[in-house]
Amino acid sequence: MVVDDKVKEAVAEEVAQHPLDPLSVEEIDRAVGIAKTDTHLGETPLFETIVMREPDKEQVLNYQTGNHVPREAFLVALNPKNGEVYELLVSLDTDELLESKHITGVQPAFIFGDQETNFLEFESKIKHDTRFVAALNRRGITNPDLVMIDPWPISNFGNKSEEGKRLAVGRCWVRRERTDNGYARPIEGLSVIIDLNKSEIFEIQDFGVVPIPPEDGNYAARYQESFRTDLKPIEITQPEGPSFTVTGNEVKWQKWQLRVGYTPREGLVIHNVTYEDQGKARPILYRGALSEMVVPYGDPTNDHYKKQVFDSGEVGIGKCANSLELGCDCLGEIYYFDVSLYDITGKAGIQKNVICMHEEDFGVLWKHTDNRIGETEVRRSRRLVVSFFTTVGNYEYGFFWYFYQDGSIDYQVKLTGVVNSSAVPPNVKPKNGTLVAPQVVAHNHQHYFNVRLDMMVDGQQNSVYEVDTVRDPISADNQHGNAFSVKKTVLSEENDFPRKVDPFAARYWTVANHSSHNYMGEPVSYKIAPGENVLPFHHDDAVIMKRAAFMTGHMWATEYDRDEMFAAGNYPNQHAGGDGLPKWMSGNRNLEDKDVVIWYTFGHNHIPRLEDWPVMPVAYTGFSIRPSGFFDRNPALDVPPSSAHCNCQGECKC
Repeated sequence: MVVDDKVKEAVAEEVAQHPLDPLSVEEIDRAVGIAKTDTHLGETPLFETIVMREPDKEQVLNYQTGNHVPREAFLVALNPKNGEVYELLVSLDTDELLESKHITGVQPAFIFGDQETNFLEFESKIKHDTRFVAALNRRGITNPDLVMIDPWPISNFGNKSEEGKRLAVGRCWVRRERTDNGYARPIEGLSVIIDLNKSEIFEIQDFGVVPIPPEDGNYAARYQESFRTDLKPIEITQPEGPSFTVTGNEVKWQKWQLRVGYTPREGLVIHNVTYEDQGKARPILYRGALSEMVVPYGDPTNDHYKKQVFDSGEVGIGKCANSLELGCDCLGEIYYFDVSLYDITGKAGIQKNVICMHEEDFGVLWKHTDNRIGETEVRRSRRLVVSFFTTVGNYEYGFFWYFYQDGSIDYQVKLTGVVNSSAVPPNVKPKNGTLVAPQVVAHNHQHYFNVRLDMMVDGQQNSVYEVDTVRDPISADNQHGNAFSVKKTVLSEENDFPRKVDPFAARYWTVANHSSHNYMGEPVSYKIAPGENVLPFHHDDAVIMKRAAFMTGHMWATEYDRDEMFAAGNYPNQHAGGDGLPKWMSGNRNLEDKDVVIWYTFGHNHIPRLEDWPVMPVAYTGFSIRPSGFFDRNPALDVPPSSAHCNCQGECKC
């Protein structure tokens, strides 16, 4: 079941605009119109970023319903004639251009049309270029219309001929028929360097002919000969509707309250997260979102060494979002949030069903059986899920926030799609990847995600601790050597970071508030608990280690600055590196009892398997944000016992 659009529209009309509400379609169109009055942008500017300029934190925290906080839009625009990039600030209250700043030495993220229609037109032009057709003919490919070209960021390896140009690498595959899986047939050794500003081929790189792999790799339902017949339906029903309420972008679910936001670069943003404890809404997180992600590959051949894509900063995961489908992407009583997006000209429109929100049963929340009195108390766990999916070329990523009844939060990324494929000659076994089909290799690679957490644990003045479990030394108090204890180390300045996970010390980190104490007199805190993680296998002097320094450590922290938003800097596309976290932390700001921002990096090491072909089963990675002395006791004691709804062979009760 889905909440009716007319109901959402009626509610939205009654809700006063909140200072954190994303820009509406009308506001985007108006902001673009104002920005175009700047003659520096030329006659046909391209717009890479159009977002709400979030107000000062104090304005948001002191906001009362009915008050007005000035609305501003922040834009990044490109003059395609001269390649100049401008940052613009627009007042949506006065319709004024407040600021226009020329940003030198940078390239904006990829700018393609709505659903990449602009690039599809360009792709057709490339495929029929006589030089490209000749390269295809050398490989026995006679129909250019069956070729597909995916644009990839080109990285930055100090090539002087590429300086100052907005470029992309076109990687090539060929379909057997119009609707089959093109990734099954890589055109190895052929790459097109594309000049995006001039809409022309900059260079064709031909590393030599490799035979086209022979087999199909089709996964769509129309290609399957049969389906399993032993699956019975699962229906998720909530006869009285979901337990959450939505007012505009504000969500209330049991004791949780939060706001849902969205940007084209970050995708889903979570604001102002609080948990009600004994009648008081206690703040935990001011703002949480994916800051950056990068996928570095591990094959050195041809130009594969250039594959190191910043899917957020170079492409924009929010721009690539899916419109979700009930029963496929989301199951149960669903509330969808639509988002306002725009094309390269700045023309705005609504994309439907981008963010999915629902409740899930999550097994046992807590349980104990008292055998002496023959009594069992058990409660089932339920969680609130807020998520979206995005398609970046061959890969799909699902980004999920989970909120639990005991005050815990999980952040999880689900990885699926088609592994990036290249080809090798017959009877060649690749060293840096896995043969997933005859002559088709999926290269070893890693996925790194950095999540920016603007923490607010019972207030804005927080401190960060590293917590290790250590064995106590043998002594008169530990004669048998069985004692172990916790070592807490305050990380008092930015130079104390980054930190790395240590599973042998069961390491985690806490964000504590020294001015707020729990029942036992200790500062209240939330902990950042690692999940799966890894470090890069690239050498220290590799280009990617400079461009994506955030992946060289797991736990980072800075003092809050509202302009410090992205771990690899504002403009990672074709950037040589050194921006973002390393640059900001060079000032070594003090972090004790400060407004602290946590930047948590986690990585997924992907050594491809045969089972990942032709489409990859979901892999999961993420981390947890859990109360650690924040509450005086288990906050989920008041969850009521469940009612039995099952098809039992015997007596069935809770």
